[in-house]
Amino acid sequence: MLDDVSSVVEETDVNRRVARAVRGLRRQRGLSLEALAARSGVSRSMISLVERGEASATAVVLEKLATGLDVALASLFDAPAPAAGPVARRAEQRAWRDPGSGYVRRNVSPVGYPSPIRIVAVEFPPRARVAYETAERDTPIHQQVWLHEGELEVTVGDDVHRLAAGDCVAFELDRPVVFHNPAETAARYAVVLAGSRP
Repeated sequence: MLDDVSSVVEETDVNRRVARAVRGLRRQRGLSLEALAARSGVSRSMISLVERGEASATAVVLEKLATGLDVALASLFDAPAPAAGPVARRAEQRAWRDPGSGYVRRNVSPVGYPSPIRIVAVEFPPRARVAYETAERDTPIHQQVWLHEGELEVTVGDDVHRLAAGDCVAFELDRPVVFHNPAETAARYAVVLAGSRP
């Protein structure tokens, strides 16, 4: 899935991409820095650093911002591009490594294509754990996690789902979600999201 982890995009490029996305979405929604801070639980100063591309925010911080902006986390990694065709070439799919957990994610879906569905490929390191403080959004986002290799525990609210290769779990992003790899080998899975607004 993420067969070439060396293709992880340069950190500064990712920071610039996330900066443009957060700033653009915040302005599009008519939110001040203070208003987004209140909605997301991320400090105004951190949001300012993210919007200037001066912070290597973790996936947990970015998920809080995505929740505050009422979008899926995947939206923050989209490259700025005009409306695209229906094909996303592998060479155009950029990967990003979370500085907190080391997990690597790659947006697979065509950027700018008008579809409510997004696909993300993930490689999750052995023993890694990421806890998202996800909350209900104005626009419901549905997510499915399909495990290709390894083991994965996905906790949605109080529900713990233990997945083996080939298993899939579906849920709405309206409660805290924890991803944990209990194994000594990497887990590889696809995340399919539907319902996010641009």
